[in-house]
Amino acid sequence: MNRMRIVVALGGNALTAPDGQARPQDQQAAVERTMPHVAALVAAGHEVVVTHGNGPQVGNLLVKNEIAASVVPPVPLDWCDAQTQGTIGMLIMNALGRCLAEQSLEPRVAALVSRTLVDPADDAFAKPSKPVGRFLSKDEAAVLIAHGETWEDRGTKGWRRVVPSPEPRACLDADAARVLLEAGYVVTSGGGGGIPVVAEAGGYRGVEAVVDKDLMAAVLADALGADVLIIATDVEAVMLGYETAAAVPLGGVRVAELRKHAEAGEFPGGSMLPKVEAACRFAESAAGRFSVITSLELIEEGLAARAGTVVTAS
Repeated sequence: MNRMRIVVALGGNALTAPDGQARPQDQQAAVERTMPHVAALVAAGHEVVVTHGNGPQVGNLLVKNEIAASVVPPVPLDWCDAQTQGTIGMLIMNALGRCLAEQSLEPRVAALVSRTLVDPADDAFAKPSKPVGRFLSKDEAAVLIAHGETWEDRGTKGWRRVVPSPEPRACLDADAARVLLEAGYVVTSGGGGGIPVVAEAGGYRGVEAVVDKDLMAAVLADALGADVLIIATDVEAVMLGYETAAAVPLGGVRVAELRKHAEAGEFPGGSMLPKVEAACRFAESAAGRFSVITSLELIEEGLAARAGTVVTAS
């Protein structure tokens, strides 16, 4: 297989225990299970960039915010993204470095704290709708509302925080990732959808928002001139009729067909739909590119079009 530049987007299952636990030992064990699959791509001669989710990790920080809100001001979401990028990046560097060394490859790995440009005029800021964190009582939520957060009454479950989820416009630190790639590093970048920032006079300012990690992966892959975007998830392929007796996996599929299935409501909005849209956006962004949606264990087979859902423009 020819040498390719590949962006691998890791889902939450690659960073937590099988039951979703995200204790430090769970996260470290999950990353150590994940990195041999990434190392195999490097060993095959490919240039690799890793991006990842951070929902459980940010969720843990938000719990700390809630517990301490009456003592110290809550840490904003852009700070939470930066902190989790650093922590997860460190775990990936350590685990992947060991995997590469075991294959007698130079363990050149790096992690970037990276920002995502969003538009302050994005409709998402006027209508926060992305739920984050856990449910709280009305009185507990009131403390955080007093700090400027938006919370909604969700009935018997309690109150839950909602935040904007704007479209990613650009990966501001893609050039740094490209320099590291060309110097022979495996790079982690854009974690958690990137740290959301808006442009202002003289620079950028972080904002309270959550950028979809899969849509950001497509932006990052395009900016880096990648050949392939691999979206690793917890199923082997995109399914039609998911969780029904008539479920059918999709193999090779064109963007137009996949979008028709999406418009017909085949894919859940909070899980598979953004993966499908990210795969379509990247595949149609330039000639010769393709996307793969498959399980972590099958990413090598997916790259060779022997497994998973392989998305092409035509």
